[in-house]
Amino acid sequence: MSFVLVAIGGAAGSCLRYWVSLLLGPFTIGHGFPWATFTVNALGSLGLGLVFVLAEDRSWFGADLRLLLGTGVMGGFTTYSAFNLESIGLIQNEAFGRAALYMAGTVLVCLVAGALGLIIGRAIRG
Repeated sequence: MSFVLVAIGGAAGSCLRYWVSLLLGPFTIGHGFPWATFTVNALGSLGLGLVFVLAEDRSWFGADLRLLLGTGVMGGFTTYSAFNLESIGLIQNEAFGRAALYMAGTVLVCLVAGALGLIIGRAIRG
């Protein structure tokens, strides 16, 4: 049953990721700033932090919902591979400033978003 929950969540996360790319622009390799991937990775970091805290003592939801939301939805929603490919594309196109901004910004924003997710989860949990 765990694999089914992860698969359903992963499919939902992938669809959410595609929806964000429709809103913010298509997947780009080396041209403009990759806002869609940047956004989903930041939101995914926030969401995973929130899921982690709310599932920590199982007072809000148990292991099955944690698998569905954390491993499934957040796993399907975020992606390191797209971040990596877009970073390499920016470097190959000699957009070194955008590449540095994207890489450093992603790490910083995702760390802050993850911490914020933990803080919000703890506040909700009480």
